[in-house]
Amino acid sequence: MRLSIHHRTAYRFTAPQARLVQMLRLTPQNSHDQTVARWRIDVDCDALLREGRDGWGNAVTMLYAEGPLDGIEIAITGEVLTSHSDGVLHGVHETLPPPVFLRATPATAPDPAIAAWAAEMASGVPMLTALHRINAGVHARFAPDAGRPDPELTAGKAWLRESATARDAAQIFAVAARSIGAPARYVSGYRCLAREARATPHGWAEAHVDGLGWVGFDPDTGLSPEEEHVRVAVALDAVGAAPVAGSRLGEGDERLDVEVRVSEA
Repeated sequence: MRLSIHHRTAYRFTAPQARLVQMLRLTPQNSHDQTVARWRIDVDCDALLREGRDGWGNAVTMLYAEGPLDGIEIAITGEVLTSHSDGVLHGVHETLPPPVFLRATPATAPDPAIAAWAAEMASGVPMLTALHRINAGVHARFAPDAGRPDPELTAGKAWLRESATARDAAQIFAVAARSIGAPARYVSGYRCLAREARATPHGWAEAHVDGLGWVGFDPDTGLSPEEEHVRVAVALDAVGAAPVAGSRLGEGDERLDVEVRVSEA
């Protein structure tokens, strides 16, 4: 599948900012399962862009802009070719061993209720089957929430709700998978909705299975990610894989506006 992606992030400030430093995890990488045909990052002000990698091996672009700035807009356009893989990752450069992804974070702290539920899902079955059960179970448990995620909401607190965003469902999956001994990580990227030319920044999870490698699980759909997904960045949780993160020097508040369109080219 050839996917066309347009992603615009705009910040507006109530007071001029003296300086902005942003880390952009917005660039997908080539693998056996996806090929970046073209990709471009545009900024609407005078800014220095420097490419590199973060500690998880993700491609990052550091953005430095000097003020005074009333706002900044970052626009992404590109096309990515994806292929069917049954959710199994192939040809992805790994910089860290799988056990690193057994670690917890404040957002994905171990939770007794999630662990007890995951143990029931995993009882008497192989690890891969258990992970698929957990993925389907998280999908069945929560009504979908298309709103903007609450950055302060942990997986344990999200477990107590009746609905879940894609981000929260993925972090719940990660906590459940780690509780039964499977390294798990959060994935940020894009998903093309069937027969629609619209989307939002998307999040799902990956878990490592001995003898097979990393496998993707999208609890927002209850299935493994496939051709409609574009994989961009990974980390222990959503904060570590956030598309845009950074700091600003200046007073006042900020307003964020995000627009994403993903369609089959």
